[in-house]
Amino acid sequence: MKKGCFVVIFSNKIKDAQDPFYRQLSESLRALALSQEGYVGLESYRNPDGTGTTISYWDSKEAILNWKKQSEHLVAQQYGKEKAYEYYSVQVCQVERSYTHSSHS
Repeated sequence: MKKGCFVVIFSNKIKDAQDPFYRQLSESLRALALSQEGYVGLESYRNPDGTGTTISYWDSKEAILNWKKQSEHLVAQQYGKEKAYEYYSVQVCQVERSYTHSSHS
């Protein structure tokens, strides 16, 4: 990711990885994020024990705040608090440096 962009790190432990509503909501939010102004990208990981991390990249703090207030995202936040997660934490950071390496030409 480019220097100066913002990152939201969402770490959590899900109660039930097979929850069909959660899975549908998660897929819908990923698709919706693509259409959000300021969205740059996303990575997501889930471990067998239910812990996971989603890292989303944004071009500004304003874009992050707009995403946080998006109506379907608000539903997901409430569902997560009430039913889906044992715990979660959120960090918002700014990228100060970024570099990559690839052995593929």
